Formats: sequence, C-alpha cells, structure tokens
Amino acid sequence: MKISARNQIRGTVTAVTHGAVNGTVKVDIGGGNIITSSITNDAVDDLELAIGDQVTVLIKSSDVLIGK
Repeated sequence: MKISARNQIRGTVTAVTHGAVNGTVKVDIGGGNIITSSITNDAVDDLELAIGDQVTVLIKSSDVLIGK
C-alpha cells in the first residue's frame, strides 16, 4: 500500500485506553519519546491494538501548533 503521509515513525504500543467515543494510544518511538494518538474506539478495536505491538505512527497534518 502506498500512502501520502511522509512522516512515518516506527514504535511500540505502551498503552491503549478506551474512552466514551475515542481511545488513546501511546507509542514509544525511542529515546524517551512517546507519541499519543486519539483515535476512535472502533479503530482501536479494528486494529486489535495491544501493548507491545509494533506499529507505524503516520503524521499527516497541514498545521503543527506549538505553545508556551
């Protein structure tokens, strides 16, 4: 499968939490860095995400905001 997202980072799932509608998935990408993604509970279930899974984080965004 080809995909347009150029920011692809491999990592390991460290936490999966279901919420009322969306779930949270934490991915350790190494070097003490964790990426947290909010996706639908259906997506979490469809992907059968579990702690220890090797996954690819795909980042496709027209805006990246930073605040201080």
